Amino acid sequence: MDPAAVERTVIPHSEYLTHAKVVTASAVGVDDSVVLTSVGRAVAYDFLVIATGRMCNRPEKREDRLRMFEHDKVRIAAAESVLIVGGGPIGVELAAEIVMGSPDKRVTIVHGGPRLLMVMGEKASAKALEWLRSKNVTVLLDQTVDLDAGSGVSPDDKVFTTSAGETVTADCHFVCTGRPVASGWLRESFLGDHVDGDGRLAVDEHLRVGRLRNVFAIGDITDVPEAKQGYLAQRHAMVVSRNLRLLVKGGDGSSREHKLHLYKASKAAITVTLGRRDALSELPFMTVIGHLPGAVKPRDLFISRTRRMMGLKLSARHDQSMFRI
Repeated sequence: MDPAAVERTVIPHSEYLTHAKVVTASAVGVDDSVVLTSVGRAVAYDFLVIATGRMCNRPEKREDRLRMFEHDKVRIAAAESVLIVGGGPIGVELAAEIVMGSPDKRVTIVHGGPRLLMVMGEKASAKALEWLRSKNVTVLLDQTVDLDAGSGVSPDDKVFTTSAGETVTADCHFVCTGRPVASGWLRESFLGDHVDGDGRLAVDEHLRVGRLRNVFAIGDITDVPEAKQGYLAQRHAMVVSRNLRLLVKGGDGSSREHKLHLYKASKAAITVTLGRRDALSELPFMTVIGHLPGAVKPRDLFISRTRRMMGLKLSARHDQSMFRI
C-alpha cells in the first residue's frame, strides 16, 4: 500500500472544516434541541444532521491510524498465507490487491453467505468468484470461522476451523465483515421510533428524519434503498446542505417546503476494484469484469477528487499516487 496514498486519506477534520467547531467525542443521546456527548458536553442545535455511519474501532489520532496501516502492510508483506473473513466488497478488494501484488501468497476468503458481494446481483457474484479462483484464491462460502479458537505460537500464526469443519492455516487474518450501523444511541431518544430493525433511520425524499423540520440524516445510517458507498454519501451531503441553506434563510414555511431539494435513490453502477488494473462493474444493463471497468475507476480510487471537494491542496506527485500492496 502506497504510504503517500494512505496519508492523503487520513485527514483531520480541522483541515477542511475551517469555519466549524469540532468536538471529538461520541454522541450518547439527543433531544429536540441538544446532543449529549460521551465527554459530558451538551451541544445545542437549531438543525441536526446525523451522519454517524457504522461502528468503528479505529484509532482516533492520525498518527496512530497511519501506524495501524503500516502495521497491516508489514503483516501482509511477511505472510505466506492470509485469511480474509468476509466476502463483501472490502474482502474481495483486499484479496484481489494481495494476489495481484504477490501471486505466490495463499489467500483464503471465508464468507458466511451463499455468494460473494451480496450487495450486487448474482451475475456479479459469479464473475467475482470465477476471477478470484483464477488467481488461486480459495473461497469458502456458507461458512463462518471462530477467530478466538485459532491455535498457534502467536496471534498471527494460527490454524482456524470453519463452521463446516474445514481447516485454514494463515500467517495473518483480516476481518472484513460488515459493521453494525452506529445508531444505538438513538433508540431511547425522541428519534427512536424512526430507527428500523436494521438500525437505520427512516428518511423522506428530502433526507429528513420522520419529516421533522430540522433533523436530517445522510450516509450509511439512512434507509435509502441503494448501495452504501462513499460517493453516494457525498450526494446526500450536497442535497442536505442545499436544503439547510434554504431553511436557514427563513421566509414563508410553505414556500420553503416546495423549494426543498429531493434525493432519489441511486441506480448507478457499483464498481469493485480487483487490483491495480481490473475491476468488476454492475451496470443497469450489464455486468462487466476486466480492464475496461478498471480503466473507468480512477487509479487513486477517487482520493484526489474527494480532496478537491474538501478544498484540500494537491500536488502533481500526489495526483499520481495509487494503492499498492
